[in-house]
Amino acid sequence: MWDWESGEGLLGLDDPGVWDAAFERGEAHLGTGAIGLALRCPLEEASPRIVRATRLPDRGERGFAFTAVGTAARLNGELTPELYSVLRAEGAKGLAAAAIDDTLTFVPWRKLPLWLKGRSVSVTVRNKLEGWWLRSEDAVGDAWRTVRRLTHR
Repeated sequence: MWDWESGEGLLGLDDPGVWDAAFERGEAHLGTGAIGLALRCPLEEASPRIVRATRLPDRGERGFAFTAVGTAARLNGELTPELYSVLRAEGAKGLAAAAIDDTLTFVPWRKLPLWLKGRSVSVTVRNKLEGWWLRSEDAVGDAWRTVRRLTHR
């Protein structure tokens, strides 16, 4: 059913007790199992296991654990305070970058902690400014091409 050595079937993991036992045994692919829990278990049951998976020594498995955080945000439209703490500790430039983006996309503004609201505002402003900059570059480029075309006739 669940192959901890190869990771086969762990995205279907739906029993937090099985994950706990695998954690105690020091099994591989615990981050993958955390994604399974995020997909198939209530957030309150999956959250403590996902938090533990974000602290695993293997960087790849920690990355999968942060994928589980993003998955939980997508499916539940919220996160637990512990998961928000994990995101904040890892930061937006680390393994948590995609999970933070998912959280900002799928969790309503009113449910975000203050630090993520600030990040949301800064990302929105930056994206708007970049959009204006790119549109102005396009307009200048179009104008320049028109001037060149008119002067080379």
